[in-house]
Amino acid sequence: MITYKQMDESCFALYDQVPMRLMVRSVYRLEKPNRGLGGIHLVETPVEQPYLNDFCTGEDASVARWQRWDLANWAFFMAFDGEKPVGAATVASRTEGVNMLEGRDDLAVLWDLRVHDNYKQQGIGQTLWDMAKEWSRAQGLAQLKVECQNNNVPAVNFYHKQGGTLGKIDEYAYYTQPEWRHETQLIWYLNL
Repeated sequence: MITYKQMDESCFALYDQVPMRLMVRSVYRLEKPNRGLGGIHLVETPVEQPYLNDFCTGEDASVARWQRWDLANWAFFMAFDGEKPVGAATVASRTEGVNMLEGRDDLAVLWDLRVHDNYKQQGIGQTLWDMAKEWSRAQGLAQLKVECQNNNVPAVNFYHKQGGTLGKIDEYAYYTQPEWRHETQLIWYLNL
């Protein structure tokens, strides 16, 4: 049986035990008729060679790195199968120096949402999303903002299903980072 808890930053060692991986089998490719004047269309396209995108590797992989900010207005939620952490979500709000918050006091950012590979497609992500959304509402925030990439088709479809509106598409957001240069940033907004 899966249980859910709101945690504090003392949970980071448990949080890090939940991998954040995605097998990329397709991407949302941007089609720009008339170089964008004819609109922008996202077309799901299979990749030639599926690949694993592991977000929890490298020297800066631990969520402890978030402690560089004041976390007083952040919320952490976790899902457990017994004692085993199998899902996690983080919401940030009202924090100086967090660019994703756009300097707004009425905006929350779903900073992170992850479900262990062996527990996907069981409603855990949905429950964590709902907890994050309800917490944001309870804080009196007007919108929930989420970033994902065009190669995370399940996330794109999930945020759309939740009622999110695609508010920004930035094809060059990661241009200075060679390993992610091929990805397009998609920013979703959900009115609370």
